[in-house]
Amino acid sequence: MTQQPLDVLIAPDSFKGSLTSVEVARALADGWHCARPGDRVELAPLADGGQGTLVAIEAAGGWEWRETEVHGPDFAPVRAKWLSSPDGRSAVIEMAEAAGLSLIPSERRRTTDFTSMGTGELIRAAIDAGARDITLGIGGSATTDGGAGILTVLGVSLRDADGRPLAEPPNPPVAIALSRVTTVDLSRLDPRLAQVELQIACDVTNPLLGSDGAAAIYGPQKGASPDDVEVLDSALATYGNALEAATGRRERATPGAGAAGGVGFGLLCLTDHFRSLELVPGVDVVMAAADLAGKLERADLVITGEGRIDAQTAFGKTALGVARAAKAAGVPCIAVGGGVEPGGIEALADLAIVVPVVERPMSGEEAMSAGPGPLERCGERLARLVGLAS
Repeated sequence: MTQQPLDVLIAPDSFKGSLTSVEVARALADGWHCARPGDRVELAPLADGGQGTLVAIEAAGGWEWRETEVHGPDFAPVRAKWLSSPDGRSAVIEMAEAAGLSLIPSERRRTTDFTSMGTGELIRAAIDAGARDITLGIGGSATTDGGAGILTVLGVSLRDADGRPLAEPPNPPVAIALSRVTTVDLSRLDPRLAQVELQIACDVTNPLLGSDGAAAIYGPQKGASPDDVEVLDSALATYGNALEAATGRRERATPGAGAAGGVGFGLLCLTDHFRSLELVPGVDVVMAAADLAGKLERADLVITGEGRIDAQTAFGKTALGVARAAKAAGVPCIAVGGGVEPGGIEALADLAIVVPVVERPMSGEEAMSAGPGPLERCGERLARLVGLAS
């Protein structure tokens, strides 16, 4: 019996440390076509606002690459990429390009000494180029400086008790120095910010401080010891007091304030100085750029996925965003994961069928070094299963 061709939408995130979202989508599509060559397969690589956001948005079309030399998290020069619309009025910036954890070897990761200045320099470069509509993805950062580095580049002066500004070495705006901030001066803030609409793509809802805050939850993966976490939380509180006093805004408990080591907090405090500023779920930003809703209208099936489908999937990850959109559109959804845990299956219950990519038990290191082969075979298996059911 001849099978009717299906319209299949493949919309995964990257498999971090292994394959980009574009590579994941292509591998699944190649495998699918091995079993069902007559199906129409459309690719929509996605991201959640963290690393891979630029690649996913550029793949949707209508963007041009730009490159700017900035300070990396350890002050070493970095050539950071960003996206511009052809007319220069819109820009997409990925914090991981300028202040990403991936820029620092694991043995040198010490978030107490890192700065987000490079991200501020990218924002300034985009404004210099004419951008007034800026999307900033803030996942994957190495920093816990409360956005102090970004703010200093934009014209905020953070001063210690002696009136010295935290600007650059030997008195740089790094996390450990925030404990010395006593006053904040906004008088030299870049006036062009009043013309800028800033959309911050964020995939977490943590507050700035406390047991669920920036230092406690994300500091350890950035090289912070238990003692460092206490010091950082105290430093962020001192800095937070001064910044809130200067701006008249109370943002430390706002969901997302603790994102990217407190970058969410720092920028939220400047809300009144932008034309508009908002924190939005990163996956929603990328899904909109990819016109996922339009693609779902013509799809019979959607396949999403990410490197791990676990308890964190419930907190704004790509697989959850796609599965919810698919359910709203009445399209069946399959979610594939490089690693699958019960918490991830629970997070996607009633939204998607969860399928592991791996065919046998293997370590995370082995899975990440396996290349596209397992995904191709997974795509083929899924296509054969769909064929049996049709």
